[in-house]
Amino acid sequence: MKKIIVILCCMIMAACTFQTKHRGYVFPSTIDDDVAGIKTTAQLVERVGAPQAKTIYGDQVWIYYGTDENYRGPLRHTFTDKTILLAYVNGNTVKKIQILHDDDVPDIEMADGETEIPAAIELNAMEELFNNIGRFSPAGLGQ
Repeated sequence: MKKIIVILCCMIMAACTFQTKHRGYVFPSTIDDDVAGIKTTAQLVERVGAPQAKTIYGDQVWIYYGTDENYRGPLRHTFTDKTILLAYVNGNTVKKIQILHDDDVPDIEMADGETEIPAAIELNAMEELFNNIGRFSPAGLGQ
């Protein structure tokens, strides 16, 4: 009985990993001072780097995002130290730079389920199996 308890305790302790992974752009603590006075996109790329994303509709905005993803064993992982830098760009000039931190960023919850694809064909396991018959050539024939 003691062996079972020891094994169970070891398994529970092994599942309790604590680690933090950084996701996205790594912002220095002096980011507010670093972006002050930036007027052109060349200066922005030189000081901050290339953007992770650019908007394609409406005003052009360059987006930089960084966060820490915290893993706490069997518990849900959390995100902390969220920072987003938005640079509103017009051609080669930077109109405005906005930095959002944890309190400024709204919490967004993912919806459960999947997004349906219009006109998608859904097959059951047997239909999938028979649908693939004859699609693949035998190995080595080069067809």
